[in-house]
Amino acid sequence: MNSLSKTLEEAKQVALANDLPYSGALTPQQAQEVLQSAPHAKLVDVRSRQELDLVGRIPGAEHIEWSYYPDWKPNPDFLAQLTMQVDKESLVMFICRSGGRSHNAATAAQQAGYTESYNVLQGFEGEPNREKQRGKTNGWKAAGLPWSN
Repeated sequence: MNSLSKTLEEAKQVALANDLPYSGALTPQQAQEVLQSAPHAKLVDVRSRQELDLVGRIPGAEHIEWSYYPDWKPNPDFLAQLTMQVDKESLVMFICRSGGRSHNAATAAQQAGYTESYNVLQGFEGEPNREKQRGKTNGWKAAGLPWSN
C-alpha cells in the first residue's frame, strides 16, 4: 500500500471508529501529505475572511466561508459556492480554526455528493494552551506547515 493509500485508509478508520458522517478525518500533517501526493486533492478553508486576514492563510487553499463574522450567521450559499469551486469527483478536505466548522462542512459536502470528503482535525490554530493562546499546542500552524499572513 503506498503512502497516500495508507494515509487515507487511516483517516477512514478514524471516521468509522468515531461514527463520523464523512469519508475520513486527517491530522494537519496528513492533510499536507495528501496535498503533496494527490494533485487533484483540494483543501477548502471555511474560516471567515477576517480570520484569514488576522491569523493567516494556507497557500493554495480554496476559501469558502461556512459562517460570517461577527454574528456567525451560516453562509446559505456554501454548497453552491463549493460546487462552483470544487468538482464533486475531487478528494476535498475542509479546515477551520479548530475543527468544528470544518466537521460541519465535510458533513454537508458528503451529503451533497462529495464522496471523498475529509475533515482536518485540530484546524489551522488548534486547541488553546494554558494561557488560552491558539496556534501553539496543535493544528496547522503549530505543526509548522505552510502558511502566510
